[in-house]
Amino acid sequence: MPRPLARHRTRRTAHAALARLPRRVRGFRSPREMAALFAAKRAAKFTALRDCCRRCVYCGVSLEPESATLDHVYPRAKGGPDVAGNVVSACAPCNRRKADMLPSEFFLLYPEAGLNFMRYARSAHRALKRGARRAVSLAYAA
Repeated sequence: MPRPLARHRTRRTAHAALARLPRRVRGFRSPREMAALFAAKRAAKFTALRDCCRRCVYCGVSLEPESATLDHVYPRAKGGPDVAGNVVSACAPCNRRKADMLPSEFFLLYPEAGLNFMRYARSAHRALKRGARRAVSLAYAA
């Protein structure tokens, strides 16, 4: 005699598996959440532009909000925080040139960028400016 319970159990397990699916797809954000994220990023960009005198902190070129990019002075790839004292405005070529280099490495390669950084990065943390000053003096001494 066949066991009808086995079919009943498979239906139950299939139903239980369907019940466990998440209601939202992971990684998907609602339009309201996306609008809030874009507004926060736009505000951070305008704040960084204001604090950096609307200039690239590495080459000193004048920036418009559309052409400006945000750069983490101490890179996030190397453990840098995502706070206002670590974010500055930069033009796209300088941001690509810096990539994920530490400030001391970048300013040793491009001492003029360090001089501009000390001049225009008003909101950058004091320790970052101190490191830039040291790297520029070492680059010019060599």
